Amino acid sequence: MNLVLDSGGVTALAGQRARLAELRRRNLWPPQIPSVVLTEVLTGDHRRDHAANRLIAMCQVRDVTELQARDGARLRTATGRAGTISATDAIVAAFAAASVPAVVLTSDPDDLHALLDAQPGDVIVAHV
Repeated sequence: MNLVLDSGGVTALAGQRARLAELRRRNLWPPQIPSVVLTEVLTGDHRRDHAANRLIAMCQVRDVTELQARDGARLRTATGRAGTISATDAIVAAFAAASVPAVVLTSDPDDLHALLDAQPGDVIVAHV
């Protein structure tokens, strides 16, 4: 099972040793982070980003391919809510759908469910 983090997942796990140990115990380690998520989660200030950067260093940051970006656009449009669902969430959904079986750890489960509802595959959306 692949663990995929969106920005809410990174923020929730940063500095949480007990939660990280639990993910390791459940064989959900290392998490994968689509690179575009870094834009949402980081500020560019190393002092403010310290906890997130420590977590990111333990994860697999993955480049987003053109195909994944196009799949994200398709998923976002299919929701009928393209104006309110972020492009980053759409790319996270497309990335997870291409990495099945997968668990997406998010602070925005409603948008991720909307994006993945029409997508076949074994993706679990978990709220942090």
